[in-house]
Amino acid sequence: MSRSLRHLVIAGLPICLALIGHVSQAPAQEPIPQTPIPVVATLPFLKEFVERVGGTSVAVTSLIKSAGSKYTYTPTPGDIAAVSRARLLVQVGIGLEVWLAPLLNTAQNSRLTIVTTGRGIPLLREQNMGGQDEEVRARVSGDPHIWLDPENAKMMIRAITDALIKTAPAQRAMFLANQARYLKEIDEAEATIKRQVVGLKDRRIVTHPAAWPYFARRFGFQIEGVLMEQPDGDASAKSLAGLITLIRRKRIKVIAMEPQLDAKVAQALAGEPGVTLVTITPLPGALPGTDTYLNMLSYNARQLIEALSRQ
Repeated sequence: MSRSLRHLVIAGLPICLALIGHVSQAPAQEPIPQTPIPVVATLPFLKEFVERVGGTSVAVTSLIKSAGSKYTYTPTPGDIAAVSRARLLVQVGIGLEVWLAPLLNTAQNSRLTIVTTGRGIPLLREQNMGGQDEEVRARVSGDPHIWLDPENAKMMIRAITDALIKTAPAQRAMFLANQARYLKEIDEAEATIKRQVVGLKDRRIVTHPAAWPYFARRFGFQIEGVLMEQPDGDASAKSLAGLITLIRRKRIKVIAMEPQLDAKVAQALAGEPGVTLVTITPLPGALPGTDTYLNMLSYNARQLIEALSRQ
């Protein structure tokens, strides 16, 4: 689901007072106002990352909204204009935003700096990309959903901080202070979720494909199967039968679906005795209570923990 900015300094002008019989002392000159750095982010959580580090020194536009697909995107005239004005474009990279190149070609912004936040982060092997087209599968060398591991998110935030410092070095101290504050919040949220998961006797789940291995690895959930989808959105009879067999044989009790994807397969499997269907999201804002990155992590963990605890 970035999925370069012009930095203007407006000079302060001296204030002149008319002489009416005597000369008044001019007031002290106010601080020089600064235009926020225009930034474009490809995905909403990247927008949040930039805003948390940049504060009032950035003005950020997200190309994809919370409920949108990470793989399919049609730029609007407003998006093109935003990219043409931006100084920074922040993306995950690593094959996720396959739709970005045509937009960059159209925007024709020679001043744009592209920040690839996924660069240097080790990728897990893609388990299944059955719901994606050939172009996506050809360009993704590993699972790109790195942000669902908060340790990866911290690396992405550091990359954003470095880019902002290079763009506005005078704001370095503020950027680093904001980064430190945010990283501390992420550490605290991660520790809380891990404490909550420790008591679970059964951590096995079935999920939609692709998105959840990083989240599961970090917090100790076990993905036993994935909800296969065909290009037309319907699971084949063979795939569905295989999942039903798996769920019955291993006694899997929790199926996690995503609001961005077709729910038909998950709903069919939810009819199995003892199976609980929960909805979790890889993008902030797609469900109530997931308006921020940390709220999203906590919400997803809570849905899984509560469902697994009932078993």
